[in-house]
Amino acid sequence: MSQSRHVPVMLQRCLDLLAPALERPGAVVVDCTLGLGGHSEALLSRFPEARLIGLDRDKEALRLSGERLAPFGERATLVHAVYDELPDVLRRLRIARVQGVLFDLGVSSMQLDEAGRGFAYAQDAPLDMRMDQTTGMSAAEVLNTYPPGELVRILRAYGEEKQAKRIVAAIVRAREKEPFSNSARLVELIRDALPQAAKRTGGNPAKRTFQALRIEVNGELSVLERAIPAAVKALDVGGRIAVLSYHSLEDRLVKQVFAAGAASTAPPGLPVVPERYQPRLKLLTRGAELPTEEEVAENRRAAPARLRGAERIREDAE
Repeated sequence: MSQSRHVPVMLQRCLDLLAPALERPGAVVVDCTLGLGGHSEALLSRFPEARLIGLDRDKEALRLSGERLAPFGERATLVHAVYDELPDVLRRLRIARVQGVLFDLGVSSMQLDEAGRGFAYAQDAPLDMRMDQTTGMSAAEVLNTYPPGELVRILRAYGEEKQAKRIVAAIVRAREKEPFSNSARLVELIRDALPQAAKRTGGNPAKRTFQALRIEVNGELSVLERAIPAAVKALDVGGRIAVLSYHSLEDRLVKQVFAAGAASTAPPGLPVVPERYQPRLKLLTRGAELPTEEEVAENRRAAPARLRGAERIREDAE
């Protein structure tokens, strides 16, 4: 078990962003991506009056973080749920509004470190990639059954892979001979399929394809599209949300939701803007904030992180 898996990304900055909302007695904060509980542990320690709701779709993560957060007793409530289920979870717990929400959208370091899960392209493992292994299609099933056009679309949209057609043609040829089951064969196939020039840029050539498969298998972007607006809606006035993204697709989505909330919806030319058209959100970060060079040096998984924060400044118009 490597030490790097216990280092939460941009931790101090996340705590500082959420602090004004969580220092009030009785504040409730939702960690929508509990993982191993690193961010949650820090939130509970720094804000002794706060109560935490932690969500994760991965049962193993819930078990491990449950052990870690046990000292906080009743202050931590952990729930097996995907983060777009936030409104249902809050309803069940009879919580009308929350004061803080945190999303850390990276693949949990636990999933990357456990070889058997098939997330990492650096080691051979069964091609699973499901964050919740009790439900849904595995990455192998996607590779073996999706029509070529659909695979090309996924690689382009979710992996931003310029060589998608070439890679998919090789996948389709290979799966006719023998279905895919393990990651090493896929990595090798991608290496062989790419032209020399494409292999010279940006790390492991399989990285983009693995990212695309992971997003497809877990429905990550469609889940996020529902989850971020739902989280903003759950915030009390004065409540704050912080979101850590790790690739441009996620970051763009978060940016769009925050920008829409921070914009006036008034028709142009009104001399006075009525309350119902006023912005709902105030942006707390100028663009996306990046980790410091020191942090990246200590924790390479922080390198692609982008942090955005916003504060709820008024109710929705009825």
